[in-house]
Amino acid sequence: MASSIFNAPCTVPAVNGKNYFGLKPAVNNDLRFDVGKTTSIIGCPKRVFTVRASEKKDGPLKKLGLNDAECEAAVVAGNVPEAPPVPPRPAAPAGTPAVPSLPLSRRPRRNRKSPAMRASFQETSIAPANFVYPLFIHEGEEDTPIGAMPGCYRLGWRHGLVEEVAKARDVGVNSIVLFPKVPDGLKSPTGDEAYNDNGLVPRAIRLLKDKYPDLVIYTDVALDPYSSDGHDGIVREDGVIMNDETVYQLCKQAVSQARAGADVVSPSDMMDGRIGAIRKALDAEGFQHVSIMSYTAKYASSFYGPFREALESNPRFGDKKTYQMNPANYREALVEAHEDESEGADILLVKPGLPYLDIIRLLRDKSPLPIAAYQVSGEYSMIKAGGVLKMIDEERVMMESLTCLRRAGADIILTYFALQAARCLCGEKR
Repeated sequence: MASSIFNAPCTVPAVNGKNYFGLKPAVNNDLRFDVGKTTSIIGCPKRVFTVRASEKKDGPLKKLGLNDAECEAAVVAGNVPEAPPVPPRPAAPAGTPAVPSLPLSRRPRRNRKSPAMRASFQETSIAPANFVYPLFIHEGEEDTPIGAMPGCYRLGWRHGLVEEVAKARDVGVNSIVLFPKVPDGLKSPTGDEAYNDNGLVPRAIRLLKDKYPDLVIYTDVALDPYSSDGHDGIVREDGVIMNDETVYQLCKQAVSQARAGADVVSPSDMMDGRIGAIRKALDAEGFQHVSIMSYTAKYASSFYGPFREALESNPRFGDKKTYQMNPANYREALVEAHEDESEGADILLVKPGLPYLDIIRLLRDKSPLPIAAYQVSGEYSMIKAGGVLKMIDEERVMMESLTCLRRAGADIILTYFALQAARCLCGEKR
């Protein structure tokens, strides 16, 4: 609260030829004006009077009962109310060289000089609504910890899943994506369990929609959790991943998920032509309202290891380099994005996230569609491990990494940190 000091009759002795209203005698030989944390000192031969802008002992200064015209007339007459003096310029430490100011017309640091200024000019914002929370589910009733992903669990679909979704909604995260750990006995070379209407994922969707009708549910469309070979598609005897036959299965999977109540189906398989085929299949079944988030630029990355442990879905042989993208390629992402846009994708996703900020920015600049980024399991686990080892500040690095994904151009972020980050944004410390 700022002080106003008026030239007005009072019983306090004059200082430097002026009377000060509301001043108190003190014992030193200086006049100190404390304004916030800044103190000005004016030489005074006999007394000290202290005026503090935040002084509360005597309450606020009393108004003089003047109307606006009288106040203006007083100023015009030269009877200007006094304010606290200009604070002194802070002193530099001893030994600081005396140099002339640099002839700079622009000093960018001026816009960073205080927390309020920095907040005013912050270009990138992040909120719980930007997060999609990936959740692992299984048929069991208990929640099973995932060793390679501290803080993550295979959630029992009837209990743990519902509880975790409730926690997320409490802090503003209302979008999730489901990943199933399918029993080995239900896996097959053609992944038929993927389109079982009473399978694990459709059951979980129906349960969640019954309890939380406004929850936004994303689903994963790929065969790897259901395949006895651990690949995203049907594997021919010579090891080739069959494209068109896989797409046929994916269409049935997407329709089954939409029928259960999924809001967004997300093909992560990287088969050619699957977006157009899935869009046609959804529309034919009356699911024109169901969106498609395409894993447009999904790279054959080494950052996926913890995820595959979570679902026990490692390929039985070989790798996924014949259908996932080469991490060395940049322009190829534009080819994939063009195809997905033309086939009817509603959202384009880049995976992994932080190592591929350039790809996120590329798609953001070239496409009018919303862009999603997947902060994958390896990224998550590295931050967790660094925090446990006290090598980094886990919370700060978490928030910085998510902000960087937003700054690069991601509209939404699939992240295992969704609940933790949302609590941080909401001011909770748990």
